[in-house]
Amino acid sequence: MTTYVPNQRVSSDDSSDEKSAFRDDKAPPLGAPIESGPKGLFARWKLPARDLDSIATQPSVFDDPVTLEAYRPPPQYENAHRFDPAARWTWREEKRVVRKIDLRIMVWAGLMFFALDLDRSNISQANTDNFLGDLKLTTNDFNLGNTLFRSSFLLAELPSQLISKRVGPDNWIPFQMVCWSTVAFSQFWLTGRKSFLATRFLLGFLQGGFIPDVVLYLSYFYTKNELPIRLAYFWVSNYASHIVSAFLATGILRLRGVGGKAGWRYLFLLEGLLTLGLGLSSYIMMPPGPTQTKNKYTRPNGWFDEREEIIMVNRVLRDDPSKSDMHNREGLSPRRIYEALKDWRLWPLYCLGLVHMIPTGPPQIYLTLSLKNLGFTTTQSNLLSIPSTVIGLLMLMFTAYLSELIDSRVIATVVLQLWALPLLIALYTFDKFTSPWVYFAVVTLITGFPYVHPIQVAWASRNSYSVRTRTVSASCYNMFVQAGAIVYANIYRADDKPLYKRGNRQLIAICCMNISLYIGTFFFYRAINKSRDKKWNAWSKKEQEQYVETTKDVGNERLDFRFAY
Repeated sequence: MTTYVPNQRVSSDDSSDEKSAFRDDKAPPLGAPIESGPKGLFARWKLPARDLDSIATQPSVFDDPVTLEAYRPPPQYENAHRFDPAARWTWREEKRVVRKIDLRIMVWAGLMFFALDLDRSNISQANTDNFLGDLKLTTNDFNLGNTLFRSSFLLAELPSQLISKRVGPDNWIPFQMVCWSTVAFSQFWLTGRKSFLATRFLLGFLQGGFIPDVVLYLSYFYTKNELPIRLAYFWVSNYASHIVSAFLATGILRLRGVGGKAGWRYLFLLEGLLTLGLGLSSYIMMPPGPTQTKNKYTRPNGWFDEREEIIMVNRVLRDDPSKSDMHNREGLSPRRIYEALKDWRLWPLYCLGLVHMIPTGPPQIYLTLSLKNLGFTTTQSNLLSIPSTVIGLLMLMFTAYLSELIDSRVIATVVLQLWALPLLIALYTFDKFTSPWVYFAVVTLITGFPYVHPIQVAWASRNSYSVRTRTVSASCYNMFVQAGAIVYANIYRADDKPLYKRGNRQLIAICCMNISLYIGTFFFYRAINKSRDKKWNAWSKKEQEQYVETTKDVGNERLDFRFAY
């Protein structure tokens, strides 16, 4: 399940091809390769002990003169001046650099996502303060608003990603935040159905593309094994925003009546202004890339010294040489976009993005509204939404670590479907005599599902194996996720409430279908890898080297690339 098959070293006494001879006596020593591949769940829980002062530099395609030239970063790559195939560093140095990246880059990325989710999900808290009643909206109007939000979010995904690739995420993401936060706090002045639908559409359009933009940005700093865990922490901020928003709403909604205004109006206003502040700060806090952290006014010396920049650049390229194939200010041509879109090898992941959240989506959307309908007060409904968030956060971290510990994306992600299926069956059996607290317990477990979206985002990124494809695939994957959200936003209908029997039957059927799709994806990628192994291993060493030197195959088309599954 590795991502590529680097050529093996050729000993210096192999006279058959002097050009490809690797001279061990002249090369600085490399660290022992990190063991990969499943070794059993419990065997992998404990990471191997490492001497922090030993060499951390891992073997890669840059250790052989033939593959070095084939994968050498082009001059236009923004970090090319720090590329050094002879660079070596220790685990202690790498650990220090990664910790610094986490503090400087990852923490702020989490804060930005916190702001995004604060503004897109606070409508759930507003629902507990008679939001629909104040604006004379029906459940179907609410569904339409969610559909417009998801639709515009979907439409903006790819254009936003292409703009970000051209101007840089460090410029585009803060601009997005300032724009959507302005719409968010403007919801204070909502007057009815038209203004509600308009702001839902604008919020989705301005927020679309944010997530894939940040994922691509983080890929500049992290290796393929580090990214899933970092994305899990990235989505922790999503859960944190739900918890903080619930507590904020508990206090802010008490302002109902102040100035003759509803409490939900103040909720939109104050949280939108908070996001505006974070958006303006992001212009300062986001450097363009690992070697571009200097800022004349706020970071005159940069965040990293020369040694740290060398470690950052070379460790990422040794892990994935394809990350140097485009400049971080280089846009995509229509032809490149088309080539990336027609990459059928990523289509199974797009399909999973479309359907994987549907079984848990409707109960999650209607959580606070359902609790209010069961007789809980506004304060109780907001506070009772917190347990599901905490459970979901814990399950998110569990599945993220599980995917790397057992080196299996399929097993770690199908957990969501296996978790949801028995709970949905239980929910379907409920009737009007079911205790509100039993309903609360089951729905809390459903909405506290293992959130596997970060794993699948990293999975799509890993299987793209080129900046060009990664740029488009990140947007395409998220577009399919938003399309799935449009579907599940309309499964619970007004004529099916309050128990939504028909809707729950549909969710059970989709959940069963999803399990089959995950199994199919496993065999799909395994079959491709086995086919490539057979062809690659049938070639001689010289034929393999000739392929590396002359091939026109790019990205995941290369025969020396292996898909993760």
